[in-house]
This record gives sequence, structure tokens and C-alpha cells, in this order.
Amino acid sequence: MTVIDTHTGGEPTRVVLSGGPELGTGPLRERRERFAGRFDRFRSAVANEPRGSDVTVGALVCEPEDATCAAGVIFFNNVGYLGMCGHGTIGLVVALGRLGRLRPGEHRIETPVGIVTVTWHGDSRVTVLNVPSHRARKGLTVEAPGLGAVTGDVAWGGNWFFLAESPGLALRLDRVEELTDYCWRLRQAVNAQGFPEVDHVELFGPPAAPGAHSRNFVLCPGRAYDRSPCGTGTSAKLACLAEDGKLEEGREWVQESILGSRFTGRYRRRAEGGIEPAITGEAFVNAETTLLLDPADPFCWGIRK
Repeated sequence: MTVIDTHTGGEPTRVVLSGGPELGTGPLRERRERFAGRFDRFRSAVANEPRGSDVTVGALVCEPEDATCAAGVIFFNNVGYLGMCGHGTIGLVVALGRLGRLRPGEHRIETPVGIVTVTWHGDSRVTVLNVPSHRARKGLTVEAPGLGAVTGDVAWGGNWFFLAESPGLALRLDRVEELTDYCWRLRQAVNAQGFPEVDHVELFGPPAAPGAHSRNFVLCPGRAYDRSPCGTGTSAKLACLAEDGKLEEGREWVQESILGSRFTGRYRRRAEGGIEPAITGEAFVNAETTLLLDPADPFCWGIRK
């Protein structure tokens, strides 16, 4: 498989250009289901050890069903498949730009949860006009074993999130193990409370550097934390801020990750409800390589989770 590796704010994306499974045609949502049902070993081979790691996000480039789109993409990670991926879309665009498949300017990218519009600024910067985002539940209180009562919001930003203020835990790299354990327990409690679709947990606290509005810690479905500020998570946060009247339409929100990398977000309201978030971030190419799949290798298809 021919791949390009990028990182967006520290979070890796492995863009699969060729050699992946043949998924046929049709809506990307159906092709993602075909991928999961018949070719899941390819996901494991790309994202899991020994070629990948728990933090690797794969982006399989597909022919779009919509002819107005420059590309289609299916995102996946160490344990399964994602609806949308903000950092991954930024990495995808920079990778395709490097190959000359995209020119600077505006393009449409098809994902399993809808079409997103991207603007490649001709360098490392990409702006993603994400899928419509909204808050589904405000002020949900759950009882988590060992944590007590925790209150937060359930919101959609291309993936489902539970968003809450950090309970006094410092959002620093030296506290990652504690933060991971806290968010994992919290996710189980949210799922048990009747929100099984929530697979991301996002904690917020004050920023560490001037110019940012907030710092976050995002735990992803496979128990790895997001090194970037999380594009879909920032979209979900913007939806909550908009509904609470804490951020004006069009005004910038600078979201800082646990590494200190940043996304700049803004939104516009939709007449149908919810918002259209726009997220700007930077991605850099790390490698252009070929992944070899040797049937004699006992771990050819990855170490499955």
C-alpha cells in the first residue's frame, strides 16, 4: 500500500493512496460498512502495530460518489471507523496538495457523514468547513465509578462527544495517565446513561499560553488521546458555545491541545438549527512510503485490539 504520513498539530494521519481494499461504488457510508464487514484486516494492518500505533488515524482515499468532490475519504483508527476527522482532513489535503492532486483554493471532500468544504492555503494551512454540528443534550449528569457526579454536554461535530470541564486535573502531558483513566470511566458512564453513540470524551481547562481561549484533552475511541486540539471536538465545542451565547457568530475561538498546538475555529448559524463550524489548522508531511503485506508474516495484518 502506498501511503503518505502527515501530522496535524502532533496527531498523525496515514493517507492510503493505493493498494487498499476494493470497496466498489456507492455512498461512502455504505463503502465504510463494506470496509468494516469484509476488509477490516486492512484497517488493522495500517493503523495497528507493528506498522502503526494506537494514535494512528488512517485515511483511505476513495473515488467520490459526488462528481463535484475532489476526493472521497474513509477515516479509521486502531479499533474501528470514524464518521469525520478534522485533523485527518487537514492532513489529507496537505498530502494531496504535495502530490499535485489539489491546487491551492477551495475543494469539496466527501466523507461517510457528508461533504465538507476545504480551503488549502497553499502551504501547511487548511481550513475545513465541517459538517453541521449541534448539541444534543445540555447539562447531562452521570455517576461514574470512582469519580462521583460529573456534568457535561453531549454534542455532535462529525463524531459524538461528551464535553465537560476538567475536574481539577491539570491538562498536561505528565498527567496523561490520570486523564485517560478519568475519561475512560466517564465514557462508560455516559454510554450506560443512554448515549451509547458517544465515543469521544473532551475535557476543558484554561489555556497555557497567551492568545488561546481554552486547552483540551480529548480521549478517542481506542483509548488514545488526541495530540491535536481535535477538529470534530472543536466543532462540538463551538456548537455548545453558540447555544449558550458565549461566542458570537463569526468570532474566532482558539483551541489549544494538550501539546500546545492550536486550531482556530469560528461558526455560522444554520436556519435549520445548529451551526456550520470552520476549523483552521496546520499539517506537515512526515514520510512517503510503501507498506508491505507479507502473508508469511504472522503479524501481517497488525496486532488487533
